[in-house]
This record gives sequence, C-alpha cells and structure tokens, in this order.
Amino acid sequence: MRINRNWHDVHREKMSVGAVVADAVANFIGSWQFIIIQSAIFALWVIFNTVWLFTAYEFDPYPFILFNLFMSAEAAYASPLILMSQNRQSDRDRIQAQHDYDTNVAAKEEIETILRELSRLEQEKLDLILALLGDKAAAGAPEARA
Repeated sequence: MRINRNWHDVHREKMSVGAVVADAVANFIGSWQFIIIQSAIFALWVIFNTVWLFTAYEFDPYPFILFNLFMSAEAAYASPLILMSQNRQSDRDRIQAQHDYDTNVAAKEEIETILRELSRLEQEKLDLILALLGDKAAAGAPEARA
C-alpha cells in the first residue's frame, strides 16, 4: 500500500533550522500582532521619555536617538530574513509548479492510454458485430435462394 504524503510536508521536513526560524520570524513580522506590539512599544517609549512625570527616568529624550537605533537594527535584521523567506517561497513555488506539471503530464499519458484502450475495445466490438451480421447474412443467403 502506497501512502500519499503531502508535498508541502515533505518540503518542510527538508528545511534547515535556520530556514524554519527565518520563515517564522518573517511570518511574525508580517502579522498584525507584530504591528500592534511594535506600535504599543513605540507609544510607551515616547510617553515614558516625554511626560514630565518621568523626567528623572528619561533614558532617551526627544529626538529618541536610542529608539531610532533600535528601529534601524530591527530593520537591518528583518529585511534579510524577509528576503530569505521570500526566496524560499519562490523556490517552493517553482518546485510546486514543476510537481504540478509532472502530475499533469502523467495524467495526460494515463488518459491517452485509457482512450486508446477504449478505442481498441470499441473497434473489437464493431468487428464482432460486423462478423456476426456477416455470418447471419451468409447463413440467411442460401435460404433466400431456395
């Protein structure tokens, strides 16, 4: 018995740990959850460093140079991870397209084989019908002469 395995599961099993991590990070960075968390951190950062109540604790006063440094570092790491994930997606799409093409070619060949077999069977049936009609006509011909 042949077990059909999902192509995507097989592909995922072949991925390296780094590829899995990069895809997970890219998926998180591309989510609303990340945008909301990042916006909340930004708002808290700005509030904490601008409100007069926290003036004794301000560690990054306006123009928020430290925050800009963190955001730049985040972008510097996020961009390559996202590009790596997109490249892997392109490779997956290319492999999937080839797999689909191979499946379609195999199905086409199978259908053509089935059609040839059906045509052969139809021809055999027609030949048999004609032979039976010919035998009946030949058997009926002497009776018609008598």
